[in-house]
Amino acid sequence: MRFVIQRVLDAAVTIIETDDQGNRNEYISGKIGKGFMVLCGIMDTDTMEISNKMVSKLLSMRIFEDENGKTNLDLKSVSGELLIVSQFTLCADVSHGNRPSFINAARPEKAIPIYEHIIEECRRAGFKTETGVFGADMKVDLTNDGPFTIILDSDDLK
Repeated sequence: MRFVIQRVLDAAVTIIETDDQGNRNEYISGKIGKGFMVLCGIMDTDTMEISNKMVSKLLSMRIFEDENGKTNLDLKSVSGELLIVSQFTLCADVSHGNRPSFINAARPEKAIPIYEHIIEECRRAGFKTETGVFGADMKVDLTNDGPFTIILDSDDLK
């Protein structure tokens, strides 16, 4: 599992839908203020146990500045919010050739329950948690604070 975590001042995700007649409809599915914008890639080998470890690490990350300008505060300390967006392209394998392979990405029947579990665990922990729509055409707008971006890979967790 991979999370790309961006410390943001604000973020929103817009869903773009096109009907059979070619009519385009756009709507905002999630919007937050200060907090984390998290792109979430779920691999075929991921489990609920791995997702629990990732959520725990995410919610414990101390990457907000304290009164001395040190990155020492976690999401709860700053009343931060979460915007979590599924992104299977984080699972890309580019080790051979120039065209990414997505064979390692979990199929929707496996990925959706894990994605929904991640969201529920963040909400259960007391955080306002907004989302995109799994598998939708999405546009993400954000103001990255810093900029401050961290890649969290479940393979790196102890």
